Amino acid sequence: MKLSHPKKSLGQNFLTDKNIIEIIVNAGEIKKSDIILEVGPGTGNLTEKILSKNPQKLFAVEKDKYLIKKLNERFNKKITLINDDILKVDEKKYSKHPMIVFGNLPYNISTQILIKWIRFNNINNTFKKFILMFQKEVADRIVAKTNDRNYGRLAVLSSWKLNIKKIIDISPNSFYPIPKITSTVLLIEPKGKFFNLKSTKNLEHITNVFFNQRRKMIKKPLNIIFKNVNEISKKLNININDRPQNLSPLKYLELCEEYENLDF
Repeated sequence: MKLSHPKKSLGQNFLTDKNIIEIIVNAGEIKKSDIILEVGPGTGNLTEKILSKNPQKLFAVEKDKYLIKKLNERFNKKITLINDDILKVDEKKYSKHPMIVFGNLPYNISTQILIKWIRFNNINNTFKKFILMFQKEVADRIVAKTNDRNYGRLAVLSSWKLNIKKIIDISPNSFYPIPKITSTVLLIEPKGKFFNLKSTKNLEHITNVFFNQRRKMIKKPLNIIFKNVNEISKKLNININDRPQNLSPLKYLELCEEYENLDF
């Protein structure tokens, strides 16, 4: 199925390279008992390959009504189509078992989608794994380590609940229309156990304050959040002359825990 006018407003670039499609689907290691959620099936090229693995059920979230019509024609009830914005979808209502998520995510909202899933309190009860495609620059920020130039709030938030592995970089020539950027596929698996915080939004706040001051010594963002900076820095063994990119994800989690214990 070909689409003559993909919509720029929806960030539509359709994956057409069969070899890449196979690599992506194989990364999911789909079993017949698996429930699959595909985000942005587009013309259905990846969908078709997923179906060849005979999963128990395949849900596909597509915002474009024209594509919903075409996908219905192509797959004729072999999949369950959800005509909605993935940011508004309640994934929990579609399966009682952890799902495998595949997604060629719209580049303009890809980080919003990832953070939406990180916010799930019961992430490992809802999702088994994610095989997601991002703009390479975004993927580099997700997998960045402490002291890397790409290291920032997205790396801290992602590493909190997720184990992440890079699968492959994808050339623009693998898409229609050809985008101006390279893409990267990540395999993302929820951790069995992770640092217990009261709210993801508190960690979002902490990392936002720190990385908005990334060129400053961390004494400045610490002073914005805490009154007892010396006490906190000693307790957590933090050098206040370091910069935000020098702090490990664990230190940000510990800082968030201290923030959550404050009396407001």
